[in-house]
Amino acid sequence: MKIRVYYEDTDTGGIVYHSNYLNFCERARSEAFFEKKLSPVLLSGHFVAKELCAYYILPAKLGDLLEIKTSLLELGHASFKLHQEVYRADIKLFELDIKLAYVSMQGRVQKLNSDIKEMIMSLF
Repeated sequence: MKIRVYYEDTDTGGIVYHSNYLNFCERARSEAFFEKKLSPVLLSGHFVAKELCAYYILPAKLGDLLEIKTSLLELGHASFKLHQEVYRADIKLFELDIKLAYVSMQGRVQKLNSDIKEMIMSLF
């Protein structure tokens, strides 16, 4: 997925705020659902960030066109782990490993059934 860096994403020097890389990755994950006419909010639950590890390599700047690449690392009983990378052209700027848990609408962790697991594998 491609994202343009806008003024609102940057500080006064035109450098992307560190937290906006997480937003860019979130948008890419949501877009993976939307591209397949799905929603990240399912009838029986939704996905929440359980843990993450971020690696800042180089800064993105105002006007940059970024590409976010996402791959599935592991699929568990109630969660899955993704690896996301943010690039400007062919230069890697940022990496994120994120574990997402599946929770009910009441916020309780629940198992991923086979249909949801298949959906996740088809998205990432």
